[in-house]
Amino acid sequence: MVHTIYKKQQLNCDIEEAWKFFSSANNLAIITPPEMNFTVLTKMEDDEIFEGMIIDYYVSPIMGIEMKWKTEITHVDFQKSFTDFQKKGPYKLWNHHHEFIVNDYGVFMKDVVKYELPFGFLGEIAHKLFVRKKLEHIFNYRYKVLEELFNTKKNYEFTDRS
Repeated sequence: MVHTIYKKQQLNCDIEEAWKFFSSANNLAIITPPEMNFTVLTKMEDDEIFEGMIIDYYVSPIMGIEMKWKTEITHVDFQKSFTDFQKKGPYKLWNHHHEFIVNDYGVFMKDVVKYELPFGFLGEIAHKLFVRKKLEHIFNYRYKVLEELFNTKKNYEFTDRS
């Protein structure tokens, strides 16, 4: 069964700053809970995202068990949206669409993740027992970190917005 996660967040920054941060795979570890030991394996000379880009990671989603994860950037609309698709990893399907909408307050960010677990009904049982909760924890952690990075008064006062 395909499940969907919808998340949204207002960021107090300009589109250039938001795009630079989110389109860099090197920043994923910052917004992933530390206990997941998220490590980007792909060495990137620059952070310029492009369609067809392949990124390899290690992640430990359950009980410290290390898993390889390979994603491909399947869509890029510069400073508007991009999509990463799992080519190899713990899910049967993982398709994550990131959208950035400029508004009077900065950038409104929307995430839509379509995902499916392997192993049929056993995967669905795992989803109900712990996977859904784990994903909520990950996205809640991400929300908190992004609030601290982009929406704190300190950040706003000391960041050059010109």
